[in-house]
Amino acid sequence: MIGTVTPASKVAEGVPAVVSSRFGVPDGHTLAGYTSSGSYKGYEALRQVLEMSPAQVSSVVKDATVLGRGGAGFPAGVKWGFCPPGVWPRYIVVNGDESEPGTYKDRLLMERDPHQLIEGCLIAAYAIGAAQVFLYVRGEMPHAQERIAAALNEAYAAGLIGKNILGTDFSVDIVLHWGAGAYIVGEETALIESLEGNRGMPRLKPPFFPAAKGLYMAPTIVNNVETLANLPWLFNHSVEQYRSVGTEASPGTRLIALSGHVNNPGIFEVPQGTTTFRDLFESEIYGNGIRTGHELKMFIPGGASAPWFFPEQIDLPLEGRLIGGQGSMLGSGAVVVMDETTDAVRAALRLVRFFARESCGKCTPCREGTTWEEKILQRILDGHGRPSDIDLLLDVADNISPGPYPVAADPSNDLEAIPFPPRQTTICPLGPSSVAPITSAIRRFRHEFEAKIVQRDLISVSSEPFAEVPAQSSLSHEAAGHV
Repeated sequence: MIGTVTPASKVAEGVPAVVSSRFGVPDGHTLAGYTSSGSYKGYEALRQVLEMSPAQVSSVVKDATVLGRGGAGFPAGVKWGFCPPGVWPRYIVVNGDESEPGTYKDRLLMERDPHQLIEGCLIAAYAIGAAQVFLYVRGEMPHAQERIAAALNEAYAAGLIGKNILGTDFSVDIVLHWGAGAYIVGEETALIESLEGNRGMPRLKPPFFPAAKGLYMAPTIVNNVETLANLPWLFNHSVEQYRSVGTEASPGTRLIALSGHVNNPGIFEVPQGTTTFRDLFESEIYGNGIRTGHELKMFIPGGASAPWFFPEQIDLPLEGRLIGGQGSMLGSGAVVVMDETTDAVRAALRLVRFFARESCGKCTPCREGTTWEEKILQRILDGHGRPSDIDLLLDVADNISPGPYPVAADPSNDLEAIPFPPRQTTICPLGPSSVAPITSAIRRFRHEFEAKIVQRDLISVSSEPFAEVPAQSSLSHEAAGHV
């Protein structure tokens, strides 16, 4: 559910609207709307960039510390520098396959301000010398696909994409690719496989690091939609203005998709590092409080893959390193709030079922483990659980992600946080992501699991190594004769 769409409801006073300034503009998705509204004039940044050298453009992005908004939070300018020198052609792949439960910020960016993304793509392509840009949009986002297609047509007609852009020697094409509805292609190497026409399955790293061996085995930079959408504002203003918001380690703003049990769910642009979860949940311009008459029970700070947080973590700021140290991650900026009416076991099952259904099946621990996690949780909820099922769940989880799994601190039980990230026995993080709700729920709400277990383990265990085999009955002999 998306709240109101007026710009004032999206950004706090004094905070620049870096990527959301046209969310409330009726024609903000058109070329005319992009060049005449919002917090900067559209495509002016591209004109400035084309007067700079590619190295200078990359340097600006590095100096601004534009962090990736797709989950990892890695500096975009540094990532661009991973392309091996002198190896051509190069490609840019834009990851618009947003599909994890609770995430919907990129969809809104593509629907309401597609030209902002296109301009960001052009700036990035110029900086790394890309021959082509591939814009991969999730298959279940038809409105976003239509808006981007229309914007691309407008930009081509205006000479902003294609040959000799704006009368310069810079030429690049942008290709819109519709996804096929698989969550796994959100992983960058699986996305590249899908682009090549193969089944979306992650590649081994090494050797297939995209910057070295990516699309068509050529150097490829994979960037998130929101990451690139930051670039036009940055070049229309300055590094200093960009870094004036947020913290030294996490400058700028970012979009947060807030959902669940708050009075005002929606997309909000907030300063990184200085905004706390309490601000996000309780401020009138953001969540406006937990739904009336209820108390916070837990929340997911960074998408379904993130370990859960609890009321003790509500005053943590939205900064990746701090959240990681406290046992979770900021991830894709999807925050899901759950009040005291939420069934922890059922919530864990809903998330685990998603990962089990979306596993590509390439890695045995993920393929088999997520399926068993779902089956055991369902058995508990159906009233057929066994006392051993709780430890069995943790054992299966440990086979997917060995060792202590990241969890938040539990001061009431004198338990400290285990920092993020988790270990994994799989190529990509999907399998370990399924472990997050299980370990989070059991550590904090083991009593809820126990309350649902009404069946006892009835399998007797004998101390005798082997029992004497009884003689076959006459019935057995008779049956054997009919085989």
